[in-house]
Amino acid sequence: MPYTHGEIPDLSTVWLRAFLEVARHGSFTGAARTLGWTQSSVSRQVASLEAALGGGPLFDRLPRGVRLTEAGRLLVPHAETVAAALHEARRDLDALREAAGGRLRFGAFATADAALVPHALALFRARHPRVRVTREEGFTPALLDRLTAGHLDLAIVSTTGRAPLEAYTLHHLLDEPLYVAVPAGHPLAGHVGPVPLGRFADADWICGSARPEGTLLDAALRQGFRPRVAHVVGEWTAKQGYVAAGLGVTLVPALAAEAVRPDVRLLRVLDEGAPARAVYAATVRERSPTPAAVAFIDALREAAAKVPA
Repeated sequence: MPYTHGEIPDLSTVWLRAFLEVARHGSFTGAARTLGWTQSSVSRQVASLEAALGGGPLFDRLPRGVRLTEAGRLLVPHAETVAAALHEARRDLDALREAAGGRLRFGAFATADAALVPHALALFRARHPRVRVTREEGFTPALLDRLTAGHLDLAIVSTTGRAPLEAYTLHHLLDEPLYVAVPAGHPLAGHVGPVPLGRFADADWICGSARPEGTLLDAALRQGFRPRVAHVVGEWTAKQGYVAAGLGVTLVPALAAEAVRPDVRLLRVLDEGAPARAVYAATVRERSPTPAAVAFIDALREAAAKVPA
């Protein structure tokens, strides 16, 4: 194909590879031996390169071997730069495919950070130490917004918060049971076995919002009673302090159960047909997850399998 003056042809990497090997060996025979090609194949690749660059010879053909022309000597450093850049690109792509490099950007809701995320992250770092990891914490709707906008590779989310999940690929991690946290002196503190949530219909509740909708207390609404929110407390450690002081009770997801303080007792909520809170790793449906994200989902599943029921 002829090229107009000033136009840069789309040079084949095979041509450049053949050219550099011939230049290094000073012969088509030596280049063919190194490349594992036939001599005629090497000659064709060099001829194609010469044609693409305007038809001038890159080598003087001698009785024994070849010698670079002035044009060939000029081309060598450029061809070496391109070959080195392609080698570096191939190495980076191989590392990306093997999750041996690159980055992982993820977000998680707060209680997932109590046990699930640290265990998964420890597994992931041990297996993929060269991946650059950044994390964010937030509520499920905000994390999904960040995921959609391309700021996160995956988000660890839950069915709490009534966020629409249809636009995402959901990788199920666990169905999380709920507990009622009561002070150590509560009449039910020594109770063995699950308790109906309705037993606490008249209790004062501690919640992160004045309205139970979109919170863990959605479970109470499904059981037919509207809990009386006596104290709005956002931080989980502060909620425990309010419970320990006898100011009310609160719901605790299983992911946070390991971190409960000793003067608080947890009572398993009886499953009366209401769905448990589901926890997922979410990715955007239209985007292929990165190899690092896939590897982290595997680590999350391993960590989720160890969450106590």
